[in-house]
Formats: sequence, C-alpha cells, structure tokens
Amino acid sequence: MTHRICLLSGDGIGPEVIACAKDVLTALPLDFDFTEWGIGFEEYQRSGSPLPDSTLQAIRHADATLFGAVTTPPAIPNYFSPVVRMRQSLDLYANLRPTRSIPHESSRSNIDILIVRENTEGLYSGIERLEEDGNRAITERVITRKGSERIIRKAFDLAKQTNRGTVHVVHKANVLRQTCGLFRSVAFEIAKEYPDIELKEMLVDTCAMELVRAPEQFEVIVTTNLFGDILSDEACMFVGGLGVAASGNIGVDAAVFEPVHGSAPPLVGTGKANPVAMFLATAMMLDYLNEVESAQRLQQAVNECIANLETTPDLGGSLTTSEVTEKVKFRILNL
Repeated sequence: MTHRICLLSGDGIGPEVIACAKDVLTALPLDFDFTEWGIGFEEYQRSGSPLPDSTLQAIRHADATLFGAVTTPPAIPNYFSPVVRMRQSLDLYANLRPTRSIPHESSRSNIDILIVRENTEGLYSGIERLEEDGNRAITERVITRKGSERIIRKAFDLAKQTNRGTVHVVHKANVLRQTCGLFRSVAFEIAKEYPDIELKEMLVDTCAMELVRAPEQFEVIVTTNLFGDILSDEACMFVGGLGVAASGNIGVDAAVFEPVHGSAPPLVGTGKANPVAMFLATAMMLDYLNEVESAQRLQQAVNECIANLETTPDLGGSLTTSEVTEKVKFRILNL
C-alpha cells in the first residue's frame, strides 16, 4: 500500500524539520507518495493567502498530512491564522497531545498523559469585535453540545483503546456556568457509556497546580480549546520541553500532525533546530495510518538517540539537525 502524504513546510525551521521527517520515512519499509503545498506567512507573500484553497484540497485528498510551522506576523490586512482556519475548515475537532517520559535528565519518570483538546470552538471560535470606538473588545466563547459530545467520546474511546482507567474532565463550571456547565454535563452523560473507565472532574486552575505537583496521577485529560492549549504546553515541560512535543489534529476525513515548537526564526539555517518533535509527530501519523510497527520503530530509535545524547544542544548533545536525522535513520535500519 502506498500512503499519500501531504507536506506543509511553512515558515522558519518548518522546511528543515519537514525535510528531516521525509528523510526518516524513507528508512522505513513503507511506500509513500509525497506532495508539498504552501501555508503560512511566506505563502501569504507569494499568493496573497496564508492558507490557499488548493492546500486545503490537498489535505483532504491525502491519507495524512505533516505540518512544520508558521510565523505569525504583525497585524496586516487580509491575514488570518492559517492554523486555526485549517482546523476549522477541515473540522479537525480533536487535538491530541501525548506527554510521555523520555530517557533524559530533563524528564520526570513514569509520566504517560494524553491531553485531548477540543480544537474548533471555545475561545478560539474566531468571533471577535470592537465596540465603543475601539475601547471595548469582545471575544465570544462558543461551546456546543455536538462539539462537547464528540471530543469527550473521543477521549473515552482513546482511554479504552490504550487500556487507561481514568479520564479527567477539566473545566471551570463554577464560574463559566453556561459554557463549561454544558461541557461538564455532557461529560457525565457520555461517561455512562463507559462503565469501566472512571470519570474524574477537576477545575482548570486546580489541574494546572496538580500537573506541577503530581503529573503521574493523570492518564487522559479532556478539556476545551484554550484550556487544553495551555495545559498541554505546561505538561510538556515535565518531559523535555517543546523540542520534543508533538501533536495530532484529527477529524473525520483528515488528519494533520505537527511539532509544537513553532517556527523559531533565530534557528533557521543554524543546524540547531531539534527534529525530535517532528519525528514524534511522524510516529503519531504512522499510528494513525495503522502502521503500528513502523511507528514503534521510529519511537524507539528516537528514544535511543536521546538516551545516548545523540541530540541537538537543547537536549545536551552536540549534533546538528541533519546529524540527528542520520542517527535516527541508522537506528531504524538496525533495530
């Protein structure tokens, strides 16, 4: 079987880490058909849109997509967030952020958390306006029953598939009584369908504190868009930081996988960009494509490189981006 993979390099170090992912995929005993499409600020400068319709169509037609990073420019006319627009246009409703211990001194041990974040509504609904001659700014937080049901069911399904016994539903229903209240009530309804999985609820501020105090207590966290964005970035700092943080954006008909580190303009061309997050996003993509053995080989190769400090300087190594890629490829071929 040949897997059709859409590559979105984007801006900054995006092209560098996408090239690394493509290189590593060629070391696996699989067939891929790669196509490359534009996204981000450079694409805006070229075509007038940071997310052309042709790119959206390419993502729809692919089996899966790998995305590098985009640069967010100062406020300019006709510019919008291509990431938010992509998630909403393709209905990539589930953002998955695994947080696992790595064999490195910067990582706590015994952490294996999956944060399941609603990805298309909430405070990122895009409904904003200025009033009172620009002296009052309003953003509308949109929580729907449909959006809540499917993300909460996704979290429980993933807990069941991965043999996890608890799902923490995180909200702020004591203050946001209507929006978080709806999310919370739907969670209790859905939980009845999964009698073997325990629902635990936690206020978002308490969750932020408990992640710092004892992250080992969490297995699956499901929450709304903004809360999930914040908590997942907090959680990754216990397991090596943004340089090893990967995510998947999953919908019914499309899926986009990406590192979380952003475009990092100061690192462009220096050889210091850490490709590990991109490799872990690629492993997530392989799992999504049901290439489980290859996903495990890539994950193991990355962990062995980290354990042996075959890494970029941010993880204590002395290798360049391309040298780390060659080390990962070597280990894949020799597992």
